[in-house]
Amino acid sequence: MPSINLNADLGEGYGPWHMGDDAAMLAIVASANIACGGHAGDPDVMRRTLRLAQQRGVSIGAHPSYPDLQGFGRRAMALSPSELENQIAAQVGALAAIAALEAARVTHVKPHGALNNLACVDRGVADTICRAVRAIDRSLILLAPAASQLVAAGRAAGLAVVEEIFADRAYLPDGQLVPRSRADAMIHGPQACLAHVQAMLDAGALIAVDGTRIPTPIGSICVHGDSPDAVEVARHLRQGLATAGYDIVSLPALASHA
Repeated sequence: MPSINLNADLGEGYGPWHMGDDAAMLAIVASANIACGGHAGDPDVMRRTLRLAQQRGVSIGAHPSYPDLQGFGRRAMALSPSELENQIAAQVGALAAIAALEAARVTHVKPHGALNNLACVDRGVADTICRAVRAIDRSLILLAPAASQLVAAGRAAGLAVVEEIFADRAYLPDGQLVPRSRADAMIHGPQACLAHVQAMLDAGALIAVDGTRIPTPIGSICVHGDSPDAVEVARHLRQGLATAGYDIVSLPALASHA
Protein backbone atom coordinates (compact mmCIF):
# COMPACT_ATOMS: atom_id res chain seq x y z
CA MET A 1 0.00 0.00 0.00
CA PRO A 2 1.61 3.33 -1.02
CA SER A 3 1.91 6.02 1.67
CA ILE A 4 0.95 9.67 1.29
CA ASN A 5 0.75 12.62 3.69
CA LEU A 6 -2.23 14.96 4.03
CA ASN A 7 -1.48 18.32 5.63
CA ALA A 8 -3.15 21.65 6.33
CA ASP A 9 -2.08 25.17 7.27
CA LEU A 10 -3.57 25.80 10.72
CA GLY A 11 -3.36 28.04 13.78
CA GLU A 12 -3.93 31.06 11.56
CA GLY A 13 -5.99 33.07 14.01
CA TYR A 14 -4.72 35.94 16.13
CA GLY A 15 -6.05 37.10 19.49
CA PRO A 16 -9.87 36.97 19.32
CA TRP A 17 -9.89 36.46 15.53
CA HIS A 18 -10.32 32.90 14.28
CA MET A 19 -9.48 31.45 10.89
CA GLY A 20 -10.89 28.09 9.83
CA ASP A 21 -11.95 25.10 11.92
CA ASP A 22 -8.69 23.74 13.29
CA ALA A 23 -10.32 21.14 15.53
CA ALA A 24 -12.21 19.58 12.64
CA MET A 25 -9.17 19.66 10.35
CA LEU A 26 -6.98 18.01 12.98
CA ALA A 27 -9.37 15.08 13.04
CA ILE A 28 -8.65 14.51 9.33
CA VAL A 29 -5.09 15.51 8.38
CA ALA A 30 -1.88 13.72 9.40
CA SER A 31 0.36 16.81 9.67
CA ALA A 32 -0.26 20.44 10.64
CA ASN A 33 1.66 23.52 9.52
CA ILE A 34 1.15 25.95 12.39
CA ALA A 35 1.47 29.70 11.94
CA CYS A 36 4.13 31.07 14.26
CA GLY A 37 3.65 34.82 14.42
CA GLY A 38 4.71 36.11 11.01
CA HIS A 39 1.43 36.10 9.10
CA ALA A 40 -0.83 34.86 11.90
CA GLY A 41 -0.70 33.05 15.21
CA ASP A 42 0.22 34.23 18.68
CA PRO A 43 1.48 32.26 21.70
CA ASP A 44 -2.04 31.37 22.86
CA VAL A 45 -3.24 30.31 19.40
CA MET A 46 -0.05 28.34 18.86
CA ARG A 47 -0.43 26.47 22.15
CA ARG A 48 -4.12 25.67 21.59
CA THR A 49 -3.38 24.34 18.11
CA LEU A 50 -0.37 22.36 19.30
CA ARG A 51 -2.37 20.80 22.11
CA LEU A 52 -5.09 19.69 19.70
CA ALA A 53 -2.52 18.32 17.26
CA GLN A 54 -0.78 16.42 20.04
CA GLN A 55 -4.08 14.93 21.21
CA ARG A 56 -4.92 13.77 17.68
CA GLY A 57 -1.49 12.31 16.94
CA VAL A 58 -0.90 14.83 14.16
CA SER A 59 2.73 15.72 13.42
CA ILE A 60 3.64 19.36 13.95
CA GLY A 61 5.35 21.75 11.57
CA ALA A 62 6.32 25.42 11.71
CA HIS A 63 4.78 27.66 9.06
CA PRO A 64 7.05 30.74 8.98
CA SER A 65 6.41 33.70 6.71
CA TYR A 66 7.30 37.25 5.97
CA PRO A 67 6.50 39.41 9.03
CA ASP A 68 3.22 40.62 7.52
CA LEU A 69 0.21 40.23 9.79
CA GLN A 70 -1.89 42.77 7.92
CA GLY A 71 -1.29 41.10 4.55
CA PHE A 72 -1.50 37.53 5.91
CA GLY A 73 2.00 36.91 4.60
CA ARG A 74 0.86 37.10 1.00
CA ARG A 75 2.92 40.18 0.12
CA ALA A 76 6.58 39.85 -0.82
CA MET A 77 9.07 41.79 1.29
CA ALA A 78 12.60 42.86 0.43
CA LEU A 79 14.50 41.21 3.29
CA SER A 80 18.25 40.68 3.27
CA PRO A 81 19.47 37.09 3.68
CA SER A 82 20.38 37.85 7.29
CA GLU A 83 16.96 39.35 8.01
CA LEU A 84 15.24 36.35 6.44
CA GLU A 85 17.37 33.88 8.42
CA ASN A 86 16.46 35.78 11.59
CA GLN A 87 12.76 35.62 10.78
CA ILE A 88 12.89 31.88 10.14
CA ALA A 89 14.83 31.29 13.35
CA ALA A 90 12.57 33.52 15.46
CA GLN A 91 9.34 31.97 14.17
CA VAL A 92 10.43 28.32 14.19
CA GLY A 93 12.02 28.88 17.59
CA ALA A 94 8.83 30.40 18.98
CA LEU A 95 6.76 27.40 17.93
CA ALA A 96 9.39 24.97 19.22
CA ALA A 97 9.35 26.67 22.62
CA ILE A 98 5.54 26.58 22.81
CA ALA A 99 5.64 22.93 21.72
CA ALA A 100 7.92 22.15 24.66
CA LEU A 101 5.17 23.35 27.01
CA GLU A 102 2.96 20.59 25.59
CA ALA A 103 5.75 17.98 25.58
CA ALA A 104 5.51 18.08 21.79
CA ARG A 105 8.12 18.51 19.08
CA VAL A 106 8.26 20.42 15.82
CA THR A 107 9.29 17.95 13.12
CA HIS A 108 8.97 19.91 9.87
CA VAL A 109 9.05 23.39 8.36
CA LYS A 110 6.92 24.71 5.52
CA PRO A 111 7.26 28.37 4.42
CA HIS A 112 4.02 30.29 3.93
CA GLY A 113 2.50 32.47 1.26
CA ALA A 114 4.64 34.94 -0.64
CA LEU A 115 7.83 33.60 0.94
CA ASN A 116 7.03 30.08 -0.23
CA ASN A 117 6.12 31.32 -3.71
CA LEU A 118 9.38 33.27 -4.08
CA ALA A 119 11.47 30.37 -2.77
CA CYS A 120 9.98 28.22 -5.55
CA VAL A 121 11.67 30.31 -8.24
CA ASP A 122 14.51 32.19 -6.49
CA ARG A 123 17.35 29.82 -5.57
CA GLY A 124 18.99 32.45 -3.37
CA VAL A 125 15.89 32.81 -1.20
CA ALA A 126 15.44 29.03 -1.16
CA ASP A 127 19.05 28.53 -0.06
CA THR A 128 18.64 31.12 2.71
CA ILE A 129 15.55 29.34 4.07
CA CYS A 130 17.29 25.97 3.98
CA ARG A 131 20.44 27.34 5.58
CA ALA A 132 18.36 28.66 8.47
CA VAL A 133 16.38 25.43 8.87
CA ARG A 134 19.56 23.34 8.85
CA ALA A 135 21.17 25.60 11.47
CA ILE A 136 18.11 25.37 13.73
CA ASP A 137 17.84 21.57 13.54
CA ARG A 138 19.16 19.52 10.64
CA SER A 139 16.67 16.74 11.46
CA LEU A 140 13.73 19.00 10.52
CA ILE A 141 11.84 17.86 7.42
CA LEU A 142 11.38 20.49 4.71
CA LEU A 143 7.89 20.43 3.19
CA ALA A 144 8.35 22.12 -0.19
CA PRO A 145 6.26 22.64 -3.34
CA ALA A 146 6.92 19.91 -5.88
CA ALA A 147 9.25 20.69 -8.81
CA SER A 148 10.54 23.89 -7.16
CA GLN A 149 13.86 25.54 -6.39
CA LEU A 150 13.06 25.02 -2.72
CA VAL A 151 13.13 21.25 -3.23
CA ALA A 152 16.53 21.50 -4.94
CA ALA A 153 17.89 23.80 -2.22
CA GLY A 154 16.67 21.50 0.53
CA ARG A 155 18.33 18.47 -1.00
CA ALA A 156 21.56 20.43 -1.54
CA ALA A 157 21.50 21.43 2.14
CA GLY A 158 21.17 17.80 3.18
CA LEU A 159 17.65 18.18 4.57
CA ALA A 160 14.97 15.51 4.34
CA VAL A 161 12.58 16.95 1.73
CA VAL A 162 8.97 15.98 1.02
CA GLU A 163 7.43 17.31 -2.20
CA GLU A 164 3.96 18.79 -1.81
CA ILE A 165 1.05 19.47 -4.15
CA PHE A 166 -1.98 21.62 -3.46
CA ALA A 167 -5.44 20.11 -3.64
CA ASP A 168 -7.18 23.45 -3.99
CA ARG A 169 -4.81 25.45 -6.21
CA ALA A 170 -4.26 25.42 -9.98
CA TYR A 171 -0.83 25.34 -11.64
CA LEU A 172 0.82 27.35 -14.40
CA PRO A 173 2.79 25.62 -17.19
CA ASP A 174 6.07 26.42 -15.38
CA GLY A 175 4.89 24.59 -12.26
CA GLN A 176 4.11 27.71 -10.23
CA LEU A 177 0.73 28.37 -8.68
CA VAL A 178 -1.80 30.38 -10.66
CA PRO A 179 -1.84 33.83 -8.96
CA ARG A 180 -4.76 34.35 -6.61
CA SER A 181 -5.69 37.45 -8.62
CA ARG A 182 -6.85 35.17 -11.45
CA ALA A 183 -10.33 33.64 -11.51
CA ASP A 184 -8.92 30.17 -12.17
CA ALA A 185 -6.46 30.19 -9.24
CA MET A 186 -8.56 28.00 -6.97
CA ILE A 187 -9.99 24.52 -7.36
CA HIS A 188 -13.49 24.62 -5.86
CA GLY A 189 -15.41 21.79 -4.23
CA PRO A 190 -14.44 18.42 -2.71
CA GLN A 191 -14.99 16.37 -5.88
CA ALA A 192 -13.00 18.75 -8.08
CA CYS A 193 -10.13 18.84 -5.56
CA LEU A 194 -10.01 15.05 -5.36
CA ALA A 195 -10.05 14.73 -9.17
CA HIS A 196 -7.24 17.33 -9.37
CA VAL A 197 -5.12 15.42 -6.85
CA GLN A 198 -5.85 11.97 -8.26
CA ALA A 199 -4.91 13.07 -11.77
CA MET A 200 -1.53 14.33 -10.56
CA LEU A 201 -0.87 11.22 -8.47
CA ASP A 202 -1.75 8.97 -11.39
CA ALA A 203 0.49 10.98 -13.72
CA GLY A 204 3.33 11.40 -11.23
CA ALA A 205 3.39 15.03 -12.32
CA LEU A 206 2.04 18.51 -11.77
CA ILE A 207 -0.75 19.17 -14.28
CA ALA A 208 -1.12 22.79 -15.35
CA VAL A 209 -4.25 24.60 -16.48
CA ASP A 210 -3.19 24.14 -20.13
CA GLY A 211 -2.52 20.42 -19.67
CA THR A 212 1.27 20.72 -19.35
CA ARG A 213 2.75 17.94 -17.20
CA ILE A 214 5.85 18.38 -15.06
CA PRO A 215 7.06 15.01 -13.72
CA THR A 216 7.77 15.04 -9.98
CA PRO A 217 7.66 12.84 -6.91
CA ILE A 218 4.61 13.63 -4.74
CA GLY A 219 4.74 12.90 -1.03
CA SER A 220 2.19 15.23 0.51
CA ILE A 221 -1.09 16.97 -0.30
CA CYS A 222 -2.09 20.30 1.24
CA VAL A 223 -5.54 21.69 1.92
CA HIS A 224 -5.55 25.38 2.87
CA GLY A 225 -7.29 25.63 6.24
CA ASP A 226 -8.66 29.11 5.55
CA SER A 227 -10.81 28.00 2.60
CA PRO A 228 -14.57 28.04 3.32
CA ASP A 229 -15.01 24.36 2.43
CA ALA A 230 -11.61 23.21 3.74
CA VAL A 231 -12.97 20.61 6.17
CA GLU A 232 -15.27 19.06 3.58
CA VAL A 233 -12.44 19.01 1.01
CA ALA A 234 -10.00 17.41 3.45
CA ARG A 235 -12.52 14.76 4.52
CA HIS A 236 -13.40 13.91 0.92
CA LEU A 237 -9.70 13.74 0.00
CA ARG A 238 -8.88 11.40 2.86
CA GLN A 239 -11.76 9.10 1.97
CA GLY A 240 -10.89 9.17 -1.73
CA LEU A 241 -7.21 8.48 -1.15
CA ALA A 242 -8.02 5.59 1.17
CA THR A 243 -10.38 4.15 -1.43
CA ALA A 244 -7.60 4.45 -4.02
CA GLY A 245 -5.35 2.36 -1.77
CA TYR A 246 -3.22 5.02 -0.10
CA ASP A 247 -2.14 4.87 3.53
CA ILE A 248 -2.35 8.36 5.10
CA VAL A 249 0.73 8.89 7.31
CA SER A 250 2.50 11.71 9.13
CA LEU A 251 5.49 13.46 7.60
CA PRO A 252 8.01 11.81 9.98
CA ALA A 253 6.54 8.39 9.10
CA LEU A 254 6.71 9.21 5.39
CA ALA A 255 10.28 10.54 5.57
CA SER A 256 11.46 7.53 7.54
CA HIS A 257 10.48 5.25 4.67
CA ALA A 258 11.85 7.47 1.90
